[in-house]
Amino acid sequence: MRILSPLFAVVALVAAAMLAGQSQGLRMVFGVVLPYAAIAVFLAGVAWRVIRWSRAPVPFRIPTTCGQQKSLPWIKAGYLESPSSTLGVTLRMTLEIVLFRSLFRNTRAELRPGPRLTFGEAKFLWLGALAFHWSFLIVFLRHLRFFMEPVPAWVVGLQAIDGFLQVGVPVLFMTDVVILAALAYLVVRRIRDSQVRYFSLFTDYFALFLLIGLAVSGVLMRYFIRVDTIAIKQLAIGLVTFSPVVPAGIGALFFVHLALLSVLAAYFPFSKLMHMGGVFLSPTRNLANNNRARRHVNPWNYPVKVHTYQEWEEEFHDKIEAAGLPLERH
Repeated sequence: MRILSPLFAVVALVAAAMLAGQSQGLRMVFGVVLPYAAIAVFLAGVAWRVIRWSRAPVPFRIPTTCGQQKSLPWIKAGYLESPSSTLGVTLRMTLEIVLFRSLFRNTRAELRPGPRLTFGEAKFLWLGALAFHWSFLIVFLRHLRFFMEPVPAWVVGLQAIDGFLQVGVPVLFMTDVVILAALAYLVVRRIRDSQVRYFSLFTDYFALFLLIGLAVSGVLMRYFIRVDTIAIKQLAIGLVTFSPVVPAGIGALFFVHLALLSVLAAYFPFSKLMHMGGVFLSPTRNLANNNRARRHVNPWNYPVKVHTYQEWEEEFHDKIEAAGLPLERH
């Protein structure tokens, strides 16, 4: 049920959007009201999550490290594995965000007959995640052509690079193939791997099925089912300029695509997808490991009456001296 329930939910959403696209009275609701509501929820939700994270106190340096911390000059430090400076943190974060460095080094554990616990690489997960995220970014940037007039030259150039194979009419974009393959791999892995399936929840499958529906509907509109791109661009520009209009030539499949995108945007701040923003605010990633260079004091500690060594020695000075023990002060 954890797999079928989210699938049925997405199918129901697709059916509702398809019916709405064929109803003149509901086209305005799914074409204007739903996108505006989704963007409002998205912006408010992201702002709430970011503010909540930024207000969480982090008195200590708790970065995740796998290298030698900077200490004595003659001990080689891991400046990238255990960064002690802002530059090291910046380089580490850049590699994490751009290339998913920690996921590349991820391993998986498997219990084999014997019983014998074995550890192995998990490079396919890294490759699938990297392919999906980069493809999604490029697809998102390509879609800016629907919201801008004239279309920026860099968007045109990005489209040319994405379709450099010049296969088919319209030209096949490589990211369309890659994103579908990556999503298929992520779903199959989550279903076939018993360990991953065990802790997968409704929300995990729901996000994946939403993304698959979004990608499939987009591919259908581009390569198989004709849609009026001029009318779609008119609707898109109307939305961003707050002068919405729903042209009559837009097909029902576009409303499915737009409804899936709207639900994904509204769901984004309250799901695991919010890791896109959380990675920048994670203290295990964005802090320098300088615990040996600086002392970090918990700011909410209440005042405690302490008895220093100097005070202790002064109090028991005569007894320490009579016992023949060394004294710092004579």
